[in-house]
Amino acid sequence: MDFFRQSPGGHVSVTRLVAVHLGMIALVMGVGIAIGTTVQTGDWYTALNKAWFTPPPAAFGPVWTVLYVLIGWVGARKILYGGARGLWVGQMALNWLWSPVFFGLHWTAAGLVVILGMLVTILWFIATEWRRDRVSALMFVPYAVWVTVASAVNAAIVWLN
Repeated sequence: MDFFRQSPGGHVSVTRLVAVHLGMIALVMGVGIAIGTTVQTGDWYTALNKAWFTPPPAAFGPVWTVLYVLIGWVGARKILYGGARGLWVGQMALNWLWSPVFFGLHWTAAGLVVILGMLVTILWFIATEWRRDRVSALMFVPYAVWVTVASAVNAAIVWLN
């Protein structure tokens, strides 16, 4: 598996590889950070009844940092080499939509619909890319695991509140 494989159509310069990868990581992280700092969890979320398997608040920053780097890296691979670009964009749009819906509007049921759509799109991306770009598919596996847990937490919040 080659994290910097060449395009099927020819050579991609190292400068372009680095620029596209760093640019996509910066974009994904930048929007994620902007959403995270403008849409706060606040006392509303703290007061909700939550499932026993809800991750501790301290886990979210480090986990999302790693996931956003992986998501940005995969986005760069889709720009450079093609593949399931539409699915990548779709999961990213749903990812960025979830926090404003769930935390900003306090619409837990609508948040569940958004996150389940995101999970389906992530799994669809993995299945689509598995043969064509195994590296990208594998890089999305930790993301799928985290969003599965987050979906269960969201569903539990809907159920318990």
